[in-house]
Amino acid sequence: MNKIAVNTNGSARGEAKSMTDTIIDMRDVRKSYRTGKVSFEALKGIDCLVKRGEFVGVVGPSGSGKSTLMNLMGCLDIPTTGEYYLEGQLVNKMTPNQLADVRNRTVGFVFQAFNLLPYATAYENVEVPLLFARVSSRKRRERVAELLSRVGLADKMANKPTEMSGGEMQRVAIARALANEPDIILADEPTGNLDSKSGEAIVSLFDELHQAGKTIVMITHDMNIAKHGERIIRIKDGLIQTNGDLS
Repeated sequence: MNKIAVNTNGSARGEAKSMTDTIIDMRDVRKSYRTGKVSFEALKGIDCLVKRGEFVGVVGPSGSGKSTLMNLMGCLDIPTTGEYYLEGQLVNKMTPNQLADVRNRTVGFVFQAFNLLPYATAYENVEVPLLFARVSSRKRRERVAELLSRVGLADKMANKPTEMSGGEMQRVAIARALANEPDIILADEPTGNLDSKSGEAIVSLFDELHQAGKTIVMITHDMNIAKHGERIIRIKDGLIQTNGDLS
């Protein structure tokens, strides 16, 4: 498999992004949900910093608030109270269109269930974020071919998810997450539906991305996988219990 490469050219966009070392800054973030007359507080005052280029593992039991935390980090939702700054921009005040733009350009998502379009080819799945970003057809072809080659799937471009293994589908999902050269990769249990061998291959891809300079936040129940990161955030009952211990 070819090594993952990350564009590190000196574009104006790249220079602007390098102005701060902190990419995620959460300050007393709380998130509540209401069902009828019942209110549930999923996050109960989260303070969290992630620096550019870090690989952070987030671990905790079921119902601890891990997925809610990722949804907020990825601008799939906004805090009920508190402040969330992504690359220095206050997410709380963003409009739905601004949030959608952040999700497409700044954040790459990798999910446990892959979330691929079932009737689309690997090529078409990776192409989707580029279509939303209005990238030209020529550049789309070049970018998709490059990414699928780099995750070892140059020969699977025409295959649909039903024609691929779980590990191959997750590699397509990683290629899709990288399509618009996002600043941060958010992975929610990316090895949860894979056998151990396929899971190890996926974690190796994340290791390569980290070594190439990507910021990665990985939610996992597997401490052995979390330890691939530089730092571990342990969350329980909507609160961060520890923040940095790799033991």
